[in-house]
Amino acid sequence: IRSSNAKPTLSGFSVLMFMGTIWSLTYKQHVQDINRPIIVVAILLLILSTAHIITNIIRVEDVLVKYRDTYPGGPAAFFSDTSQETYVIKNALYSLQTLLADGVVIYRCYVIWQSVRVIILPSMLWCSAAVTGVLAVYSVSQPSANLGDIFAQKLAKWVPAFFVSTIATNMLGSGLMAYRIWTIERDVAIIRTGTKGTMMPIVRVLVDAAVLYSVALVTAPICFVCSNNGEYVMVDMVVPIISIAFYMVLICIAINRKHSYLSAAGMIAETEQGNLQQYPMKSPAGPYIPIYTQ
Repeated sequence: IRSSNAKPTLSGFSVLMFMGTIWSLTYKQHVQDINRPIIVVAILLLILSTAHIITNIIRVEDVLVKYRDTYPGGPAAFFSDTSQETYVIKNALYSLQTLLADGVVIYRCYVIWQSVRVIILPSMLWCSAAVTGVLAVYSVSQPSANLGDIFAQKLAKWVPAFFVSTIATNMLGSGLMAYRIWTIERDVAIIRTGTKGTMMPIVRVLVDAAVLYSVALVTAPICFVCSNNGEYVMVDMVVPIISIAFYMVLICIAINRKHSYLSAAGMIAETEQGNLQQYPMKSPAGPYIPIYTQ
């Protein structure tokens, strides 16, 4: 019930940021210039987050109205029954949203680095999160002798593994992106003249988004290991936080692009090859970060 009270606030903020994200991606943009894949991802995150909160509302309505006087053991027993359909659905939605957001992080990392080798480890961690997430949801859906105990032995090995995998994926991917942008900014700062353009705001937002997501998520496995019901609350709160962290980066990149902090495509590759003489020194902007990093 506490999570159902706290989540709408974060969800409302997530919807507001979604609106800002769509505006920043489409305002004064030609139809052919709009990044459709990123808009699709933003919409999918909104749909999954909305479906999760609707499932929570249905779950609360079931326990407090529909089955209040008929469910064996009362509301407490209903909430602790992990095999309930609504509980399985909400955890499946959470797993899907987490995998989608982590996949976007890996894709951003690949676009910035332009190297498959860099994303090998994050991709392996993503696959680990996918496998453990599926197994955790499947284990929850199966009735057993430990019915109603989310901290039962059958889940003890899958849930913490899922949390660790997704935290590691997000932190590693975000760290690699931030490092890459920082190194490019450092190199270009040497030859930049007469400009205050910088990509450091993007680095700061990447770090802030990763820290926001990771801090919120770290508490969930801690509560799970300690068999604390706070795990329910944190998982429900992480769902809108995932969307918020994603939208933060999108809006920041859009704002920086509108202020001419980013320049023509291909600057990164040329910078790394040492062919800076091909670009006029009079250009007032910094290096280009592809729109697909959004």
